[in-house]
Formats: sequence, structure tokens, C-alpha cells
Amino acid sequence: MKKMLLVFAVAGMAFGFSSCKKDYTCECDGTVVGTFENTKKSDAEDACDAMNTFGTYTKCEVSEK
Repeated sequence: MKKMLLVFAVAGMAFGFSSCKKDYTCECDGTVVGTFENTKKSDAEDACDAMNTFGTYTKCEVSEK
């Protein structure tokens, strides 16, 4: 019984520490300007913000694909 509990605890910790990577799109002013596959949301948001470095767009946001 203790061995099973240990196995479940280790599996739960491994799942808890894994990052949640999904597919995201960067949409600026109603136009999709980029897609990010298998990426963390924070990384997709940073990349989307970087696409607007010259202030070309008024509003950019990341949404799940």
C-alpha cells in the first residue's frame, strides 16, 4: 500500500510541475498576425507584444487556438 501511495505521489508531483503548453494566436486590431504552437501563454504574450514594437497596432491580444 505504501508503494502505491508513493507512486501516485511522484506521478502527481510530476504532473503538477509540468508546464501547460498550448497553441495560441496573436490578434492585433482584428487581424491574426502570429500563431504560437506548443507554447506557454506568458511566452505567447511576450512574443505578441514584441510584434507591436513600432506601435503599428492599437490593440493586440493572445487567444487560445
